[in-house]
Amino acid sequence: MCLGIPGRIVDILDADQDLAKVDVNGVQRAISIRLLAGTGLQVGDWVLVHVGFAMSRIDEAEAQMTLDQVRRMGADYVNEIEAFTNSEIDTTPR
Repeated sequence: MCLGIPGRIVDILDADQDLAKVDVNGVQRAISIRLLAGTGLQVGDWVLVHVGFAMSRIDEAEAQMTLDQVRRMGADYVNEIEAFTNSEIDTTPR
């Protein structure tokens, strides 16, 4: 499964090389914005980031909704693993 994570552009690092810095939930990384070149991206815009590339521009409401879903998915995944770890089939002969 591939996930695109919302990030907010906090800096255009190198406009000629199409590099920007995004903040994803408090973690900042340099990414390529080349796939969105010519779209007028600027500091403050939200983008969907996948493997170091901005794939699309999104609005803040969509970014927040996506981040909430990712957080829930993470909690659901952890809860499911814990339930699996703590469950056991009784194989005692009857």
